[in-house]
Amino acid sequence: MALWFMVGIICGLCFVCLSAELQRLEQPGKGDGSLSFLVVGDWGRRGSFNQSRVAFQMGKIGEKLDIDFVVSTGDNFYDNGLSSEHDTAFEESFTDVYTANSLQKQWYSVLGNHDYRGDAEAQLSPLLRKIDSRWLCLRSFIVNAELAEIIFVDTTPFVNTYFLDPEDHTYDWRGVTPRKPYIANLLKDVESALRESTATWKIVVGHHAIRSVGHHGDTEELVSHLLPILKANNVDFYMNGHDHCLEHISDTDSRIQFLTSGAGSKAWRGDVKQLNREGLSFFYDGQGFMSVQLTQSDAEIVFYDVYGNILHRLNASKQFLHSSM
Repeated sequence: MALWFMVGIICGLCFVCLSAELQRLEQPGKGDGSLSFLVVGDWGRRGSFNQSRVAFQMGKIGEKLDIDFVVSTGDNFYDNGLSSEHDTAFEESFTDVYTANSLQKQWYSVLGNHDYRGDAEAQLSPLLRKIDSRWLCLRSFIVNAELAEIIFVDTTPFVNTYFLDPEDHTYDWRGVTPRKPYIANLLKDVESALRESTATWKIVVGHHAIRSVGHHGDTEELVSHLLPILKANNVDFYMNGHDHCLEHISDTDSRIQFLTSGAGSKAWRGDVKQLNREGLSFFYDGQGFMSVQLTQSDAEIVFYDVYGNILHRLNASKQFLHSSM
């Protein structure tokens, strides 16, 4: 805790121990009370598969919106995470790619399933922050951005397949096993944090989709265990990666908008599932990213392609989301 506290002071962040699993990070908003940030996922390929082109457009949009931070939805380093704290892939896929001035802000990241195939704890190490102070990755945590409270959830341990049929992959489950109590405690902490939150906007970020028509589709374990908690606590947005696409799906019986931003590099063109398309508003399986702008009363979510073109825009007001419950 002492080391994390020192890092927090250096970087202008304040860490408060919320529970055994979750830490709280304080992120100041703008002077006018608004908040803006970018969301990108599934990106770390040393600039290839259009990662560098997406990064270039992120820099332009980030400057235009005067973003406060960046959210990464996981699968930060392909194909098998980082091999250690000293893996050059960290700089080659992160520091050397996201070079725009507007992107020199805090990056809040979660682990994806590909990250767990390497040394997962390497991405959590404070040593990486000495290499690039923007980097902050924890398993599960809370960002209190005044106007919004963003809860980052470690979704990979929920997925049965990674434990029961890992194929030829080896996962780094240190800090996760025994799995059942880990998940139970995490769900308890998420529920408690959401119930106690007084933020105007409640946002939850995970790597895996709850709803998706992309390659992987819905994550049934999250539908069963996490979604009821989100519904019961009036979450506005669930943001994820995993499927290499951009996507917007509205829940049919709650206020939740499911937003996928997993198109930071390699994408699957034409890989669309035809099942469970209810509530689908937008789907694009090319490369791109997402921006989020929030005020006390309104939210604007915009999806961009690799050329910076606007593909889809979601404008929502708190009054509308409340009335849609």
